[in-house]
Amino acid sequence: MTTLCKMHSFGLLIILFGFVAGNDSFMDRFSEPIIQEDPCYDEVDDPKRCIPDFINAAFGMEVEASSTCGSPPSRYCTSNTDKEGSIIRNCFICDANHPKRQHSASYLTDLNNPNNLTCWMSEPFVQFPHNVTLKLSLRKKFELTYVSLQFCSARPDSMAIYKSMDYGKSWVPFQYYSSNCKKMYEKAPSTTVTKHNEQEALCTEDFSNIDPLTGARVGFSTLVGRPSAYDFDNSPVLQDWVTATDIMIVFNKLNTYGDERHETEIARESYYYALSDFAVGGRCKCNGHASQCVTDQSGNLVCDCKHNTAGRDCEKCKPFHFDRPWARATQRHPNECVACNCNLHAKHCRFNMELYELSGYVSGGVCRKCRHNTEGRFCNHCREGFYRDPRRDITHRKACRACNCHMIGALGKTCNATTGQCQCKDGVIGLTCNMCAPGYQQSRSPIAPCIAIKTPGKPRPPPPSQNQNTDGKCKSKCNKSRRLKFSKFCRRDYAIKAEIVAKQDVGEFVKFTINVLTSYKKITDRKMNKRGETLLWVPKQDLRCRCPRMKLRETYMIVGKVKPNETRPGFIADRRSIVRTWRNKWQKRLRQYQKQEMKGSCYQKYTD
Repeated sequence: MTTLCKMHSFGLLIILFGFVAGNDSFMDRFSEPIIQEDPCYDEVDDPKRCIPDFINAAFGMEVEASSTCGSPPSRYCTSNTDKEGSIIRNCFICDANHPKRQHSASYLTDLNNPNNLTCWMSEPFVQFPHNVTLKLSLRKKFELTYVSLQFCSARPDSMAIYKSMDYGKSWVPFQYYSSNCKKMYEKAPSTTVTKHNEQEALCTEDFSNIDPLTGARVGFSTLVGRPSAYDFDNSPVLQDWVTATDIMIVFNKLNTYGDERHETEIARESYYYALSDFAVGGRCKCNGHASQCVTDQSGNLVCDCKHNTAGRDCEKCKPFHFDRPWARATQRHPNECVACNCNLHAKHCRFNMELYELSGYVSGGVCRKCRHNTEGRFCNHCREGFYRDPRRDITHRKACRACNCHMIGALGKTCNATTGQCQCKDGVIGLTCNMCAPGYQQSRSPIAPCIAIKTPGKPRPPPPSQNQNTDGKCKSKCNKSRRLKFSKFCRRDYAIKAEIVAKQDVGEFVKFTINVLTSYKKITDRKMNKRGETLLWVPKQDLRCRCPRMKLRETYMIVGKVKPNETRPGFIADRRSIVRTWRNKWQKRLRQYQKQEMKGSCYQKYTD
């Protein structure tokens, strides 16, 4: 009990110190102006954990009482004992309309002065099972260390302390007090607290039978006896246990010691609940990201959040700061929120835990709605139909220039992402495919806009083109069969439906990133049986000869042989592979082939 009194005195000292410190004109006489440093940042402006001051969170707050004497005026009596042990009673009038006879609930949270004691009082003799409740709203989430009650009357026989974490919508028991815990609350009075039951409300019988008539202070410490109290930063269970937005005191039973059996009016008027002080010690909950709480424009009490956090309790990252997951600040790490890297091309991003883990817990932000013709996780690539301007930094709003491929001279609207070179038709040259090559003249045909100039004598060889190879290797036959027969299905190692996602030049091959939508053949390598993104390798020579023909963002049926190669994991497609633009009518046929293969038809009829 002595410890609890010291805790309360410390709370009063904080309040008194705040009163004096708040008087600027008084303090300015004795101090020089001081530049206040932000407690959330160190001397080199690096973030660090910061927490609001410890205060009496109940001071000046409104308390809602279910029973208060004085409406209508009523008589109450105080009980004392003389030297011989006899009970002496003095009676008074309680009147809510009389300034000196009020016992309002507002007295519970005012400045407690022992020389001028003001008390809240319930109506006399409200006996079990009729409960009396006191509800206190803290206006915000607080992390509490104690709840203290100073009685003006005899202490109750049984009472309970409850907390709410959702502003009074639901209540959770905090602590029970009774002369008989088992009978009143069905709780054992000597429960051992372990890490498995740290959030269990306990019941004590220590206070109810000790000098009940003189009144005393009853204090509940939220952390004493809890095993994780010494490792509070790493105990989410205990952090949740001490968190509350509202406190409710429920008085369940008066302590009359059988005096009511005399059934005298004066005896009944001597028993009531009365408190002079209701204190709640704790800190405004800001998860280590704010040093104070302030009142916002709506009148709500909120944390003054730092470290790029947001929310009433600094419980989330502010917009566009999702490169790392939100976390509570600790002594070792402030866990500040980090802005996404979108190269100034996006205003929105999201967090991806899988990417965060793959990066070694460094970065998990993914940019959304990239602007200025960019795309990619960091808006660091030019989207299709644009290429990178080498004269400008990637952060420049005009870093990506339009390909502007000629609508007749080019094979499409896309160009090389680095050089901006469009894919030209035969006999057409130029960055945007807008000129005829030497020895060619313009025609009126949109299919062949440039045709060779006919000259008498020996025929001229075709000019070099940006799309064709001149080494004579394109004479080999391509697999141009439009119909996939069952025999070819059996003789190939894989048959997939895939979308072309990206491509990259790697030596003599072009590495395509594909998204496998469906696989119709079971491959020996289990990794290649999975759906999702994988690689497809195509020789450059075959691509130059348009064998096969492949475009980005298109979906294809690809049927070919597996050629294991450690340096080129994934699928390989060459001139012998069947690569056709996907048509929905192939779905039924491929499923039929797949069923026949599972029955062993391929093994029985066809071999390589």
